[in-house]
Amino acid sequence: MDYQNITVAGSGVLGSQIAYQSAFKGFNVTVYDINDETLKNAQDRITKLKPLYQKDLGATQEEVNAAYARLSFKSDLSEAVANADLVIEAIPEVVTIKTEFYTNLGKVAPAKTIFATNSSTLLPSQFAEATGRPEKFLALHFANTIWKNNTAEIMKHPGTDMNVFDEVVKFALAIGMVPLPLYKEQPGYILNSLLVPFLDAAESLLVKEIADPETIDKTWMIATGAPLGPFAILDIIGINTSLNIVEAKAAATNDESLNKLANLLRTKYIEKGKLGRASGEGFYKYPNPSFEKPDFLKG
Repeated sequence: MDYQNITVAGSGVLGSQIAYQSAFKGFNVTVYDINDETLKNAQDRITKLKPLYQKDLGATQEEVNAAYARLSFKSDLSEAVANADLVIEAIPEVVTIKTEFYTNLGKVAPAKTIFATNSSTLLPSQFAEATGRPEKFLALHFANTIWKNNTAEIMKHPGTDMNVFDEVVKFALAIGMVPLPLYKEQPGYILNSLLVPFLDAAESLLVKEIADPETIDKTWMIATGAPLGPFAILDIIGINTSLNIVEAKAAATNDESLNKLANLLRTKYIEKGKLGRASGEGFYKYPNPSFEKPDFLKG
């Protein structure tokens, strides 16, 4: 593995984390997104990671500043990938958006460049042909707050070159992750195969008006000893990501309950700017959400 220059496409919550973690471990990183305003938001988001690295990892001020200095920000795709050894895609979970992105990326990226998708729910084989280089394409999936929850699920599709697969495993190690190789495609990988049904069940309880988010989370936290309930987790993931996934499922199945859930997420949260932890409010208000208060788990 001889990677030096990494491009992260998509500067949302997880894309920003992937970029900063890679820079923190010494790689030159270009962050790509569709316009300068979005990139400005990413700069602010990444700046807020510095004190977290100091608190959680014991990093010095010099180390977190040096990591930030290894980042650059581009809204022109050809410029963003001009020297890329690896492109990690972390754009919205929408098939048409990803397909168009990979079609364009394949035209402008150098022949050497490896492509990796961080998609949580979609399979790399869905986009392999659009890349124009299916043998150099695979999935590289991270958990949120990757500097602490440092898993990296590396998943090949049938056409992935095993040398490329092995190189990406080494890259994951190089940025401080625990590589988790998957040799066959699995929707949701390992993590989301376990997590998504759990979150789906919680959202089903909400849309059926069985209970509110706090009560559902409280039930799970008291009964299992878990530090977070499903709606606190959804706030970390981002409600916009949840909406994209629900809408895709609703379109595929025409399930009325999924349509109802999508409408609830859109009108009650997204349209009101309640996108989750990153926006300061989602199912909870941040900082100091109610589930962190000492009396939350009391009667």
